Amino acid sequence: MMRRIANLGIIGLAALVCYGMQISKPRYADLIGPIPVHGSMGENVEARLFDVTIEKVEFANELAIKEFGEEKTLTTSGLWAIITTGLGASTTSTTVGSATWQGPTGLRYNHTKRLSNATGLPPLAVEPGLPARGRFVFEIPPSQVNGATLLVSNRSYFALDSEARVALDQLDLKPDGTPETVIPVYDMNRPVQGRSDERG
Repeated sequence: MMRRIANLGIIGLAALVCYGMQISKPRYADLIGPIPVHGSMGENVEARLFDVTIEKVEFANELAIKEFGEEKTLTTSGLWAIITTGLGASTTSTTVGSATWQGPTGLRYNHTKRLSNATGLPPLAVEPGLPARGRFVFEIPPSQVNGATLLVSNRSYFALDSEARVALDQLDLKPDGTPETVIPVYDMNRPVQGRSDERG
């Protein structure tokens, strides 16, 4: 009788150990997922094949764009977030093709697909020694601004490569966490400019 109880105890302990290993071990997606490289706004964040610097983040209610010679205005149920970035390549030509806005709750918003002919949007080709600029545009709820992070990678589907994760930690916000300034209509037809251009 005691031996049977001891055997049942060993089996139970083994089951608990197996269960603990199952829930604590990294998932397959985590093992082959991106390798994060963290940074803040204004810093040059260096991934394996490219580097990125967030120069400016703007918010708008509407976007103005010209497509096939026709002026259009794009609206959204939330806000348009327009991020101007400086980009560079490390040692070889590459493309920055993927950008995601990650909100404070972990919700993710991919770069909008609603813009086709605007300049400076991904995929963006970058060359070593030739700095470039690009824009990433998102449709987001105002509640996903405070504490957000920009995730940038050289392609949409990748494994075991670095991903720049830049904290949007220098935004001008109201006490409720929404943007201090929202542009009524943002002109997507204008050239991509950073703060240095505006000061000049």
